[in-house]
Amino acid sequence: MILMKKVLIIGANGQIARIVTNRLLKEQPDTELTLYLRNSDRLSHLAGDRVNIVEGDINDLDTLNKSMKGQDIVFVGFVDHDEKNTPTKNVIKSMKEQNVKRIIVSNVLGIYDEVPGEYGRWNKETIASGLPTAIRSDELLEESGLDYTTLRLPWLNDRDEVKYVITHKGEEYNGVSGSRQSMADVVVRIIENPEFVNNDSIGIADADTQGEDRPVY
Repeated sequence: MILMKKVLIIGANGQIARIVTNRLLKEQPDTELTLYLRNSDRLSHLAGDRVNIVEGDINDLDTLNKSMKGQDIVFVGFVDHDEKNTPTKNVIKSMKEQNVKRIIVSNVLGIYDEVPGEYGRWNKETIASGLPTAIRSDELLEESGLDYTTLRLPWLNDRDEVKYVITHKGEEYNGVSGSRQSMADVVVRIIENPEFVNNDSIGIADADTQGEDRPVY
């Protein structure tokens, strides 16, 4: 009997989340997915033995708690830019109430001033309005006691290649852009091996784009 790994994907209609879903269904037959999104019709075609579709808002704690129950790993596929960080707080609260420990959360590059040069200056200026909430989301996860991974995503492109380097908190960010396929690959790796980059905040980008002044599409 195969022991199934239960994965909750919040914001499941996002582009990276959809790549993760498709890869898990193809590559990890021991996973059961709960896809949590505002409009369930968008992913209704995926419903089946291994996929449960839940229509719910991140602010709906009742629905979130019901979906959280029994999960092994949670992936939040969007960046928390809420003024009060309600999404991050709600997910942490729900996980603790349902005794779920492992979480992967999307965030942005630049939350530690770790991006060097002209690109770092441009990035900070461009995303300035969203930085405070992104920074606080990461802090809340670090303080939560959960087994977390923060994904500091670069500016993204839709190239098919999976090509990236990982940097860690305290290290200079390497690269300026990366493919959504690459970001999804990291999530798939963590779900396969939850100890990978556990309790870490990682930067992910194509090292070949290092030194560019603007995103590479």
